[in-house]
Amino acid sequence: MKKSIYSLLILIFFSQIAFAQREGSFDKEKLKDARIAFITDRLDLSSQQAERFWPIFNKYSESREANLRKMASLNPRREEGEISDSQAKTMITERFKLQRQMVADEEKFVQEVSSVISYSQILQLNGIARDFTRMIYQRHRRRDDQKP
Repeated sequence: MKKSIYSLLILIFFSQIAFAQREGSFDKEKLKDARIAFITDRLDLSSQQAERFWPIFNKYSESREANLRKMASLNPRREEGEISDSQAKTMITERFKLQRQMVADEEKFVQEVSSVISYSQILQLNGIARDFTRMIYQRHRRRDDQKP
């Protein structure tokens, strides 16, 4: 019963995503809601687990995305021309620092979330998140392929 309710919610969210396009961009709130429903369903979270899981996951996810943006900003652009060895060394050092921070954040996340979900569910989480991203990308491509 619980599975069918979650499946129905996912179907509703994904149908809303299809109509959430505004001049070529997704409605971020609806996409976020669909992601929550998808991950909640695939991890088979109870409502009590979901209530405790999502604040922890969102905090970790925001921190991870911020660090990834910082790392991306450290990649030299071709239009910037050549950089000196000392600048390159500084950028590499900063990149390693960010990577260590990301590992520490992930360890903290696993420690916190393990009181809510099992370790096997934690292992499944990355694959499930990638599945969601892949599914959204494929839907977007199919829709673009159907345009004249």
